[in-house]
Amino acid sequence: MKTIHFPYLASGMGLFLLLLVVVGSKPGADGSTTLPLLTLLIINEFAFFVTAIGGFIGLRQMINSPFNLSTTIVAALCLILTAVFIWQGIQLWPL
Repeated sequence: MKTIHFPYLASGMGLFLLLLVVVGSKPGADGSTTLPLLTLLIINEFAFFVTAIGGFIGLRQMINSPFNLSTTIVAALCLILTAVFIWQGIQLWPL
């Protein structure tokens, strides 16, 4: 696989994993989350790394090649998802 395709895969995977974390973190009738907390944190951390790498590769492609709107949108989406996963991880972490 060429690295040029990774930001597109990372953004799609990030959106799916965000949906999984949001749905899995809803509290059930007994007060626990739908998915176990450790599972949610692992999914969140994995998605953070995938989208951060996708954003980095997308930014590097934007610098090294002529302007391409789709690359810009996908790189921005990956960076936004990275920030969302940071926030979501802090919200999930029990203090």
